[in-house]
Amino acid sequence: MKDAIHITTPLTDKVCRSLKAGDPVLLSGEVYTARDVAHRRLHEAIGKGKALPLDIKGKIIFYAAPTPARPGRVIGSIGPTTGSRMDACTPELLRMGLKGMIGKGKRSPEVIEAVKKYGAVYFGAPGGVAALMARHIRRADVVAYEDLGPEAIMRLEVSEMPLVVLTDTCGRDLYENVRGVMKSPKILK
Repeated sequence: MKDAIHITTPLTDKVCRSLKAGDPVLLSGEVYTARDVAHRRLHEAIGKGKALPLDIKGKIIFYAAPTPARPGRVIGSIGPTTGSRMDACTPELLRMGLKGMIGKGKRSPEVIEAVKKYGAVYFGAPGGVAALMARHIRRADVVAYEDLGPEAIMRLEVSEMPLVVLTDTCGRDLYENVRGVMKSPKILK
């Protein structure tokens, strides 16, 4: 991606604050997968005062579940799922130090407020890019909830995964920006 910002995990406050909604990013480092059921389990553990199966401080969660890897491949196709499906659990994870999420689609006002409050970033990858995303994964290991199969929490080692900042630490939201442009009188002419 031309003019993309190269970032590496773990995410720091400084890196998060430097990113703006709409910025193209090439992400390298460690990313964790988790979808609906894994999020519910994390949320339940927090509610019961139990330790989480991973330290989420400075980490990124990719809302995805890979298909099985073909022979000779690290992972199968892995595309983003809709971020709003995790909205009920997200503010608490952000409070605990989660710094980034990768998904698709708009987030709730509560999540956007928590992104601002805790200095996190919501990254997006459009649907339909699952095969492309898999090419940027160098290693994949299950770290929690193995019984969930492809929806288990996995630790991925990624290299220059192409993303875009959807919501930044100031609460600027790319979906709202696009909606504003589309409502512009110049666009409607």
